[in-house]
Amino acid sequence: MFARTDRGLLADWWWTVDKTLLAALVVLMFGGLVLSLAGSPPVADKLGLDPFHFVYRHAIFLVAALGVLIATSLMSARMIRRTALAVFLVSAALMALTLVAGFEIKGARRWLDIGVFALQPSEFVKPAFAVLVAWLFSEAEHRPDMPAHLIAVGLVGLVVALLVLQPDFGQTMLIMLVWGAIFFAAGMSWRWIATLGVVGIGGIVTAYAAIPHVRSRIDRFLNPGNHDTYQTDTAIEAFLRGGWLGQGPGEGTVKRVLPDSHTDFVFAVAAEEFGVIVCLIIVALFGFVVLRGLYRALGEDDDFSRLAVTGLVALFGIQSLINMGVNLSLLPAKGMTLPFISYGGSSLLSLAYGMGMVLALTRRRPRGVTRLAVGMPMAMR
Repeated sequence: MFARTDRGLLADWWWTVDKTLLAALVVLMFGGLVLSLAGSPPVADKLGLDPFHFVYRHAIFLVAALGVLIATSLMSARMIRRTALAVFLVSAALMALTLVAGFEIKGARRWLDIGVFALQPSEFVKPAFAVLVAWLFSEAEHRPDMPAHLIAVGLVGLVVALLVLQPDFGQTMLIMLVWGAIFFAAGMSWRWIATLGVVGIGGIVTAYAAIPHVRSRIDRFLNPGNHDTYQTDTAIEAFLRGGWLGQGPGEGTVKRVLPDSHTDFVFAVAAEEFGVIVCLIIVALFGFVVLRGLYRALGEDDDFSRLAVTGLVALFGIQSLINMGVNLSLLPAKGMTLPFISYGGSSLLSLAYGMGMVLALTRRRPRGVTRLAVGMPMAMR
């Protein structure tokens, strides 16, 4: 594609980017388009739309997501930090705006109607949050006078408060787990980690006791015989009907009655039409992306890059596990997309932004450049 003697921006990017990680992400993205073709027509039909309405929109968002992925992967570490701060501030402000100006779906206010599509600001907060927390923890190592840990606690408190007010308890748990993963990777003591675990458990118990919506979902999961479990039961039926090899493209029937077959339960659609083997391939791709990202993070000399990549791939992996766990009735029902597979413009664009930062931070740069950057004063970085 490019000769090694080329010195352009794209040529430099091509010879330094992790091509295997990039390939895995592109395969997932186009796999999502195929599964959108399988799972979205029944939903469009129920809404009285063109059968391929969501497919067309998914394709448009996919092109935009690819552009975001490549553009973000061209950034330097300094630009990533600055961009993440801007994205976080704007997205957090928009999250607050949803509480008064957002439209309500199933009792939650998480979206803003911007005409072109429904924007979910919390999706963009997540990757920016992971990068900012990584920067704070890395600064704590180099600048003991800076109250970085206190700011990081305040940051997670702000995001959690906004999510709880929407309410969105699934994303709240996801944010806490990502924060904990970065906290652990930063080398914090087990005492602090245990304290964080106790606080998390206390939060779950409090939410269960105080919020009927949370209590209902947990009760349905723990005692399905006495509650309505139509969604998860239908998803499990899709897995059983699909078997190892599936019913064949377009031959699935359960998807016609499966709610949110193009978003939350697209993994079940994949199982029915393409079989468990394809589902295992999808799981393997997610696992490869996470392990590859962690492997590259381990090789980073720069604390910020190491912690940021760890947080971003943890966000990607945990969100994948939650979605697939719900589809398999291993976790309480929660509306969370399967990264790059589920339909959703905000989700696709934010995931592309997050994984673009992973590609940028793991590019093979000369070691001397990284060490020089670490030693620079903050004003120069």
